Amino acid sequence: MISFDQFILEDGVPIYLQILIYIKRGIIAGVIGNNDELPSRRVLSALLGVNPNTIQKAYRLLEEEGLIQSHSGAKSYMVLSRDTVERVRGELLENDARSIVSAMRQMGLSKVEAVNLIEKYWGEEE
Repeated sequence: MISFDQFILEDGVPIYLQILIYIKRGIIAGVIGNNDELPSRRVLSALLGVNPNTIQKAYRLLEEEGLIQSHSGAKSYMVLSRDTVERVRGELLENDARSIVSAMRQMGLSKVEAVNLIEKYWGEEE
C-alpha cells in the first residue's frame, strides 16, 4: 500500500496536483512501484482531511496519464513500465528545472551566478 505519511499539504497549490506530484516523485525515487496499491479514495480523503472529490480528481488524472488502473468498486494499482517511469522522470525534471531557471531569472541572476549557486548547494547534506 502506498504510504502518504510523508505527504505535506502546501498552500497555494491545488491539492489534487500535490497528490499527483507526490505520486510521481515517489515513482522516480523508486518508493512507488508497479502493482503497488493506492489507498481507496475514501481512506485517502479521510487521511488527508480533504474532500473526496479532490482525491477522485487526482486519481482520474493518474488514470488518464496511464499511471494507475482502477475499476468501479475495486482497488487502484500502479501500472508502471520502464518507459512510463522514464517519461514521468523527464517531465518532472523538465518542469522543475524550468521553474527554478525562471525564478532565478526573475531575481536577476546571471547563468554563471545560477550555476555557482547550484554547485554550492549540490554537495550539501540534507
